[in-house]
Parts: sequence; C-alpha cells; structure tokens
Amino acid sequence: MGAIYRREMGAFFTSGIAYVFLAGFALFSGLFFSLGVIGSGVSDMSPMFSSMFIIVLFLIPILTMKLLSEEKKNRTDQGLLTAPVGLASIVLGKYFAALTLFIIAESIVFIYSIIIALCGEVVWSTLLGNYFAMLFLGAAFIAIGLFISSLTENQMASAVIGMFVLFVLYLMDSLAANIPVEFIQKALLSVSFYSRYVEFTRGVFDLSSIVFFLSTAVLFNFFSVRVLDKRRWG
Repeated sequence: MGAIYRREMGAFFTSGIAYVFLAGFALFSGLFFSLGVIGSGVSDMSPMFSSMFIIVLFLIPILTMKLLSEEKKNRTDQGLLTAPVGLASIVLGKYFAALTLFIIAESIVFIYSIIIALCGEVVWSTLLGNYFAMLFLGAAFIAIGLFISSLTENQMASAVIGMFVLFVLYLMDSLAANIPVEFIQKALLSVSFYSRYVEFTRGVFDLSSIVFFLSTAVLFNFFSVRVLDKRRWG
C-alpha cells in the first residue's frame, strides 16, 4: 500500500490536479472566510464551513477522477492487478493519497484561525468540531468518487458523474421535504449528508453521524475493491 500511496501522491502533483484542487479550495474557503467571518465581524468560522459543503462536492470529483479511470484508459490496470499486492492495498493506497491531499487543503483553516486570533479569540472547540466534520465528509465523498472512477476509463466522465451523484446527495433534504410519503421521507433523510454535516457546524456532536460518514467510506472502498476483483478475473 505504501508504494501505491507514494506513487499517487507524486502523480497528483505531476499531473497538476493537486495544484488545481488546492488552489480551488484556498480560493473559495478564503472567499467565504472573508464574507462570512471577517465581513460579519465574528470569530466563529461555522458559516464558512457550512458554505464549503457545496464547493467540496464539486472539488472532490476532480481530485478522484483519475485515480482508477486513468489506469484503465492507459491499459496499466492489468499490470497493477497482477502485481504482488492485494486489491485492498491498491484501493487504500489511492484512497489515502487523495485523503492526504484533502487534509492538506483543509488545514488552511488554521491559517485563518491565526488571523482571527490577531483580532479576537478563537473558540477552538468549535473550530476543531467543524474541521473534523469536513474531514469525515471528505473521507466519505472521496470513497464515493474513487468508486465512480473505478467504473469508467474516461476521467471527465468520472468527474461529471461524481459531481452529479454528490449533488443529488446534497439535495436529499429538499427531496424529502417535497415527498408526502412518510417512510420515503425517512429513507431519504437517513442518507442525508448535508443535515449530518451541518449539525457539526452548529456544535452538535452526534456519534451516529461520524459512524455514518466512516461507514460510507468503508462501504465504497469495498465496492471499489469488488470492481477491481471483477476486472481481474473478467
């Protein structure tokens, strides 16, 4: 897994995806920080984190679009699948490389905390709660994006499908509100990423939400392994 991880980290920067992702994250988080925090004269960065949800669901598919689709397009997947390394190690190596880049991007919030500290007081419990909420969200979304990447050899198709799927997940609350059938409402709300995420930004710590995000990550990484396994013997 270590070799796959190092390879993918290098590929992110040589392909330029890392720079696009980091620049996009810094640009929008900086914008929301200026408008929602500095512009409002508050020290609570929760508004910024709430606004970043919609940006993250568009940025993450860009981060994950080439992870497995490029291997299939370049016909390097067979060499990778026959290498003396487990399929789970391949998937997790790529997954943790993407997650590492996401953590690097998200850590820019600590620069913002320094700016706030110069003007007022940082509420670290709220800041860390928001930070880990986005980390758990990113962990789940990256796994979904990786799975979508495993289904196609077209990177752009992987990115577009990923954005569409994550946007639909974002709309779950709105869809539930417009469906009069109660059990369907409950089913849609049970897979709502946004409501669980926003709970954290409002200071509500819910262990079930953490389990939900982490379970989603585990489940979709497992799906990616199954896709590779099918391709190996297909």
